[in-house]
Amino acid sequence: MSGQIKRLNRQLKFKGNIIDFYQDTMEIDGDHTVVWDFIKHKGAAAVVPVTDDGRILMVRQYRNALERYTLEVPAGALDQEDESGIVCAGRELEEETGYKSVDLDWLITLRTTVAFCNERIEVYVARNLIPSKQHLDEDEFIDLKAYTIDELKEKIFSGEIQDAKTVSALLAYDTKYGKKE
Repeated sequence: MSGQIKRLNRQLKFKGNIIDFYQDTMEIDGDHTVVWDFIKHKGAAAVVPVTDDGRILMVRQYRNALERYTLEVPAGALDQEDESGIVCAGRELEEETGYKSVDLDWLITLRTTVAFCNERIEVYVARNLIPSKQHLDEDEFIDLKAYTIDELKEKIFSGEIQDAKTVSALLAYDTKYGKKE
């Protein structure tokens, strides 16, 4: 097992709207160097919105990377790296679903692709939803629908839901609250 890993250089190759792509020159055990890719992400938050009858609000939206529609928990990027996850989750809840909540509880923290990206997603559960108004970005087109957790687990295990943050959020929610609510 290698013991000493040291970054010698980090070079920005592409600056994007969501991510920055770097190449890192790394020294391994003081005797050779390798180049590793690194993607810097400012972070995100997601929310599991639970209705009074225990169903979960999900958003259906087109994802260009997959060239298809996906079913996901509401989520979005932090406005700034130092924005708190709970503030972002509350904002995304209202923007994407048209509901607010002052009852947001932390559920889990996710690191999506640790091999080459530092993205961190804080996931919250929202209860006592208050009707408001959607505030979609100009490039967002979202359909909203409520499901039971059992319906969503069926969609996970059939392969219909593959989004990692959504799978993690829903299974964590079910594990923590499934038989209690």
